Amino acid sequence: MLSFPNCKINLGLHILNKREDGFHNLETVFYPVGLKDAVEIIPAHNTTSPITFTSSGLIVDGNNGDNICIKAYHLLKKDFPELPAIKMHLHKAIPMGAGLGGGSADGAFVLMLLNKKFNLNLSTPELLNYASQLGSDCPFFIINKPCYATGRGEILEAINTDLSKYTIILINPGIHINTGWAFSQLTPALPQKTIKEIITQPITSWQQELKNDFEMPVFEKYPAIKNIKEALYTQGAVYASMSGSGSTVYGIFEKAMAAPQFTGTGYFVKTIV
Repeated sequence: MLSFPNCKINLGLHILNKREDGFHNLETVFYPVGLKDAVEIIPAHNTTSPITFTSSGLIVDGNNGDNICIKAYHLLKKDFPELPAIKMHLHKAIPMGAGLGGGSADGAFVLMLLNKKFNLNLSTPELLNYASQLGSDCPFFIINKPCYATGRGEILEAINTDLSKYTIILINPGIHINTGWAFSQLTPALPQKTIKEIITQPITSWQQELKNDFEMPVFEKYPAIKNIKEALYTQGAVYASMSGSGSTVYGIFEKAMAAPQFTGTGYFVKTIV
């Protein structure tokens, strides 16, 4: 059985305060975008290993044991010991560590794929619970519709934001941003206006009001990322922003405009129409 996990962008991102558990409360809007990985699961026979994992496409860093897809399998296997041995193949097209949630999407989609393939009959709330154990962004991909997110990102409220009339350009310069470092550069604060309010305004107002708190420290340390955002506006973007803690920057363009052109050694550029 085959599935295609998609990525997301953040429409605004505010870090509100630090929690007692060490995480941060935040607010953002998660918006699904059609850049997709592919994951396939088939039953495995005559094997002593519960899961055989392979991958292709973009190189997956780290040990297989740390891969979120494998963690998703073992998370369900713990509660469903009858879950059979499987072969799983992941084809990566979403850049990793890029603020696009590709890993979180893969983990969430594996949960849904296993649920469907092996008739586990898990409800959406149950899948959301398992997803929250994998990572803060994972529950969003169970819903996979535009959501206003609070808490660690796991408290989700569906919203009506629709960018289907626009073209979205994703640009990743191949710079890895350490998320821990990025958080350490911020001074959490409550905004004067919530992202939930701003997102209902005309998109032409977003440039002035819809902010990502991570941009200031990231742009200061990595001017090349700031330059991408400025270039997007120069080429006519209605709105441009860094996604998550970076380093991907996206631009939202009117569909009638010619597709902007970007070049740079090692840059990943994807147009979503």
